[in-house]
Amino acid sequence: MIRIAAILCCIPVLSGCAAFPFPGAAPAASGAPSVRENRESRESRQVIELIAYTQRVATLQAEEQQRELNASTQMLSKDRGAYARVRLALLLALPGTAFNDDPRAAGLLESVVGAAVSESLPGPMQQFAGLLHAQIGERLREQRRTAQLKEQLEALKAVERNIIEREQARPR
Repeated sequence: MIRIAAILCCIPVLSGCAAFPFPGAAPAASGAPSVRENRESRESRQVIELIAYTQRVATLQAEEQQRELNASTQMLSKDRGAYARVRLALLLALPGTAFNDDPRAAGLLESVVGAAVSESLPGPMQQFAGLLHAQIGERLREQRRTAQLKEQLEALKAVERNIIEREQARPR
């Protein structure tokens, strides 16, 4: 939930950036929005829509969440675009769900983030995907570190048991 709140806090920043002219960008013709401005406006609305959707799904019962996951999976099979990828990745990254799959979510976002890197001025959807990818990546690193620490703790417990057994077996 904290990650979702952090993402929500970043949305106004990301969508607010669309209002500023970028260096080297040609000024728009008298009052007519440019193609780039239209794209950014559409993507900003889509990002806000995705966040609201994810919040709604987070409050659903498990079987309803599963239906939403199935619908998002079908959407991705029909349309491999950024919107469908980010939508499914958001669902897969939802903590506390039966279908949480951070590695798969990160994999879905890699192509969107890769496209953002190749563009000189990535749009709001690519920026959001980059933010989400970074957070999921950090969560995966934390999970790996936790697993390592658990293994080390188990190894130390085994050493401790071994020492205790040796002391008990030693003649007095």
